[in-house]
Amino acid sequence: MLEELVHQAQQGDADAFDALARMVGDRCQAIAVRILRDTGLAEDAVQAALVTAWIEIRTLRDRARFEPRLHRILTNACYAEARRRTRWSVGVRVIPTVESSGPDDFLTVDDRDLLERAFRRLTVQQRSVLVFHHYLGLSLPEVAERTGLPVGTAKSRLFYATRALKASIEADDRASSLPLERMA
Repeated sequence: MLEELVHQAQQGDADAFDALARMVGDRCQAIAVRILRDTGLAEDAVQAALVTAWIEIRTLRDRARFEPRLHRILTNACYAEARRRTRWSVGVRVIPTVESSGPDDFLTVDDRDLLERAFRRLTVQQRSVLVFHHYLGLSLPEVAERTGLPVGTAKSRLFYATRALKASIEADDRASSLPLERMA
């Protein structure tokens, strides 16, 4: 069905592309929120990615590759939103909440907060590789394709992102275990 909708959209059928966008939109939004850590920026990135995908859909040769190509466009849109945010930032940092789909039996609130702080310290490029590999469960070659990176670079970013995430969590754990009088 996806391939048929892609074919119709390639012929200029806006309704078919709308149906495609509805099919993949929620997943794209989830990916963008996890990369950018900001719902508003993620919505902007998804919208920009869908507009670009509509413009470029006629150049897509393999209809089965629509979603991987859309993810690559989305990754680039996330990078652009992150650059735009840092360029126009006034120094005020608003930390939005990420809605959860249900109760999380594995992590406590403190653990999720610790993980969120550590994840925010990563670069947007490191977060994108982690999201595609761990959230979507893609292999490194698939991650490389969807981020537009060589496989070796994707592997390196995943390694350094995992190492930085671990170091950040360990540093926060050490800081929280210090006596209060030492921290003052």
